[in-house]
Amino acid sequence: MSTAAGGLRFGYGTNGFANHRLTDACEIIAGLGYTGVALTLDHDHLDPYAPGLARRVAELADRLRDLGLGVVIETGARYLLDPWHKHAPTLLHDERETRLDFLRRAIAIGEDLGAEAVSFWAGVRPDGVSEDVAWERLVDGCAQLVAPAEAAGVPLGFEPEPGMLVESIAGWRRLREALGAPDAFGLTLDIGHCRCLEPDPVPSCVTAVAEHVVNVQIDDMRRGVHEHLEFGEGEIDFPPVLRALGDAGYRGLVAVELPRHSHAAPSVAARSIDFLRAAEREAAAVRESVTGAAGEREAAAEQEAGEKETAAEREATEKEPVTEIGTVEEREATAERETVDVRETVEGRRP
Repeated sequence: MSTAAGGLRFGYGTNGFANHRLTDACEIIAGLGYTGVALTLDHDHLDPYAPGLARRVAELADRLRDLGLGVVIETGARYLLDPWHKHAPTLLHDERETRLDFLRRAIAIGEDLGAEAVSFWAGVRPDGVSEDVAWERLVDGCAQLVAPAEAAGVPLGFEPEPGMLVESIAGWRRLREALGAPDAFGLTLDIGHCRCLEPDPVPSCVTAVAEHVVNVQIDDMRRGVHEHLEFGEGEIDFPPVLRALGDAGYRGLVAVELPRHSHAAPSVAARSIDFLRAAEREAAAVRESVTGAAGEREAAAEQEAGEKETAAEREATEKEPVTEIGTVEEREATAERETVDVRETVEGRRP
C-alpha cells in the first residue's frame, strides 16, 4: 500500500460514541476532521439482526459518502450474540456457528458499505475446551470466512487481543500459516496492544508486519496492562509510530480505539485528532531532518570524491614520463637519418 498524499488517514471508532445516534456520531467525527469510522456492529448503531437491514445499510452508505468517510467493520460488540455473556459465543465455543453467521453478515455489510476491512478476533478459550481443540476450531472458522471475504472483495483483519487464544503478532503469524497464507487474511494492528505485550518496540512491530496490515487501531497503553487510554496517559511515544506507518506506505484507516470514553465522546475525539495531527507533524519534521542530513552527507561525499579525482588526475599529469632519445650521438644520428630520408624522397629515389 502507498501512503496517501495528505499523510495518514485518521478515523474514530463508533464504540467510543455509544451514547450517540450513529448519524450524529458520524457527523461529529467528520466535523472534527477525521476521514473514516471504525464501525462496530451493535444494538445501538447498526444491528445486523434488526429488521430493515438492507435499507439501513444503504442509507448509511449514502451518508458516509456524503461526509467523505471511509469505513472498516469492527465485530467486538458486547452482549450482541448472548445477553448473558459479553463476547460469547466465539469461534472457540461449541456454539461457534452463531459467531460464524455474525461474521458472514459483517462481511456482507462491509461489501455493501465499501468497507476497507472486516476486523475480528479469536476469543478467550472457554472452560472445558482444550487448547488443541480451541486451535482447531479457530483455524476451521477462519478458513470458512476466507472465501466469502474474497468474493466480497473485503479483506479480513484478524486482531491479536491480549488474553485471547491469539494475543500476539507471533500467534497471528502461526494462524496465517495454518490457513495457507491467503491474501484475504490480513492483520488488524492495535498500537496499544503492541506496547502492552509485544517484546519489540512499537515502531519495530509496525515495520515488521506493515505489508499485512489492513486496519490500524490506535490508543495509548502501558506495559502489561490491557487498558485503552487517551493519548498522553500511557507510555507510547507516538511520532515514531506514525513515522513507521508512513514510511511503510500504509494508507488504510488509523482509527482511535477508546471504547470506554463514550461519556465524553465529542471532547475526547477532539483532543485525539489534535494530538495525532501534532504527532504526525513531529514525525514529518524528523523525517525531513533525517532526509536532509542524508542528502547533505551524500552531496559532501560526492564533492569529496570529485576533489580526490581531480587531484589524482593532476598528479598523474605531473608524473607523466617525457620520451627522450638517449645520448647526444644517438640524437644526432637520428636527425641525420631523417634528413637523408627527406632528401631521397624529394629526389624520387624512395617511393
